[in-house]
Amino acid sequence: MDRLGLLESFVIALDEGSLNRGAQRRGISQPAMSLQIKQLEELLGHALLHRSSTGVTPTRPGQLVYAQAQGLLSGYELMRAELSALEDSVSGTFRISTSTFFGRIILGPVLLEINQAYSDLDIVMKLEDRLVDVVRENIDLAIRSGTLGDGDGAARKIAQMETVLFATPSYLDQAGRPQRPEDLKRLKFIQHHEDQTGGFFQLNRDGVEFQAPVHVGFTADDPDLIIRAVSNHTGYARAPRLFLDEPLLAGHFEEVLPAYQPPAKDIYAVYPSRHCYDKRHEVIVKALLDRMEAMRVASLARRQPPTAITA
Repeated sequence: MDRLGLLESFVIALDEGSLNRGAQRRGISQPAMSLQIKQLEELLGHALLHRSSTGVTPTRPGQLVYAQAQGLLSGYELMRAELSALEDSVSGTFRISTSTFFGRIILGPVLLEINQAYSDLDIVMKLEDRLVDVVRENIDLAIRSGTLGDGDGAARKIAQMETVLFATPSYLDQAGRPQRPEDLKRLKFIQHHEDQTGGFFQLNRDGVEFQAPVHVGFTADDPDLIIRAVSNHTGYARAPRLFLDEPLLAGHFEEVLPAYQPPAKDIYAVYPSRHCYDKRHEVIVKALLDRMEAMRVASLARRQPPTAITA
């Protein structure tokens, strides 16, 4: 197998956290996936993965290879796209799909700026809290967080968003503020339908993982409804911090177990095929990542305590 193909299998295995799930996404068997990783390790002369019953994680050399491989694969796809359309401009109709919250808070403002910068580009934005099939529904680009689903198309992880557990102060006054992960069993969790917990959350503190019991009290597929349920003091939920910065700072919501970090949400760019990635995709994804980084930096700055003024 070609070296780029081996690198792609390696990246997919780490993105999925499992050789089995990586093989399913790659369309091959799990033994074939394992063989490809072994071939890459032999080629590079380093063990790249820690394998366990719960999945795979990168070794130190694996972290380096993963970071470099993403750039190589992205550059290769961009090169192919540019070779097939050297004279293409950022123009034409471009259909993009994302979730309601992500579209309103992050992607929507990005697309408005891009639309002003490229007058020949006609952006059609779809906000829908479901997993669209980019091939069957004629979508040029979908930005998804968390679950990818079983639709056709190519996917690339482009970012991660820090998440927080949050509730209203009134609910925590009534239910009691948890001090340890095991205390979460006393609280009701308001769950997004994609985030099936299986009865436990994986929380992290100072590099140590904790399995926190989860008592699900309500499940919905509408983020607005989840926020409303939390606002009505019926439980706690998990969401990206970028979505909650203002209500957290204003005291409308309070972070639950702030010393522990829940899992981050992966952000994926999904498009009909790797060969269709063109300059329009590049412009939009780059602008999106720039905005997310600016929001992350601003969020960190807002959370910093004010500097004391000394005489």
